[in-house]
Amino acid sequence: MAKLILTHEVTGLGEPGDVVDVKDGYARNFLIPRSLATPWTKGAESQISAIRKARKAREIATLDDAQAAAQALEAKKVVVSAHAGESGRLFGAVTTGDIAAAVEAADGPKVDKRKIEIGQPIKTVGDYTVKIRLHPEVSAKIAVSVVAG
Repeated sequence: MAKLILTHEVTGLGEPGDVVDVKDGYARNFLIPRSLATPWTKGAESQISAIRKARKAREIATLDDAQAAAQALEAKKVVVSAHAGESGRLFGAVTTGDIAAAVEAADGPKVDKRKIEIGQPIKTVGDYTVKIRLHPEVSAKIAVSVVAG
């Protein structure tokens, strides 16, 4: 088992600044090459505190603020324009980055694309529901409409 410090959020594993134990192959072949984690050392305590401080500055501070942002998001309908063929099938897929940009363009709060969860890849024109994790205890489901453009 390898002991690592996460530098980015990894779904199902932890948040930035968390110290985790993972299998050697997962660390060597996935987390470290993608810069999602760094090896843990005794001198890394200052690095952990810097990562946690940056995370606190980025995330929504209180539960009340997160609930207010969730209500504001759920009231909006987000429209994403994508290139599509005659049958409505997209050339590519709608990504979490596209959705985050569309939320911000619709006068919504700035949302980190890593906090957006899409169940299945969006590859056709239509209406979809997407989940956004705003706070560890609060998530919002927003309506996303994909149109040909």
